[in-house]
Parts: sequence; structure tokens; C-alpha cells
Amino acid sequence: QVQLVESGGGLVQAGGSLRLSCAVSGRTVRSYGVGWFRQAPEKEREVVAAISWSGISTYYADSVKGRFTISRDNAKNMVYLQMNSLKVEETAVYYCAAAATRATTSYYVRMREYDYWGQGTQVTVSS
Repeated sequence: QVQLVESGGGLVQAGGSLRLSCAVSGRTVRSYGVGWFRQAPEKEREVVAAISWSGISTYYADSVKGRFTISRDNAKNMVYLQMNSLKVEETAVYYCAAAATRATTSYYVRMREYDYWGQGTQVTVSS
């Protein structure tokens, strides 16, 4: 099995920054993409960012582009999400997810394309 564990969440004031980490362990394939998703109370889960195995290809939701940065260190089996200029409405549980990809430059943006999920880490942005 593949396990993902998120960390780095917490309480931050609006305008502040947090860096989330996702540790991947267990059985993995040569090429897998990782996505970050978030789910606010009473809202649907939505994609925030995604990254290919190579790290060359990335995706960002329009709402976070320019403020968030996704990156990975495959030697350490780690994926990161740097979040800057956080907004109150971005309070949510943040999840990382992984799935095998057809190419090292591919990534997924739909929830149903991911097979493995972490348990999430709470991010609370206060005003």
C-alpha cells in the first residue's frame, strides 16, 4: 500500500504563510503525480495544485496562482505546498493525494484520478 501523511497545518493570521508537507511511503511506482486538495466546512473538496513526477509540470487553481507554490523532493519522497498571503476563506482541511501517471511530465486535477489520500491537516486563517 501507499501511505501519505500531511503536516504543517495550524493557525495563521490573514496575510501570513504556511508550508505544508506530504510524506509518501510504502509501495510506489516509478512515476506518480501528487495533488493538493482542500475542503472547507460545508463545501466540496477542490483541487489547489498538482505536480508531475519530474516536477517540471505544475497546475494551480486560479484562486491561488501567484501565492502558492507546489514542489517536490523525490529523493526524500516529499511534496510541499508553500502558501503565502493566506485568506480567511482558505480555512480548510488540506489533503495530499497520489496516483501513477502515464508520463513523468503528467499530472491530474480530478479527485477520481487519485487512488491514495492522506488524512488531511487543518489550516485555519484568522482575521
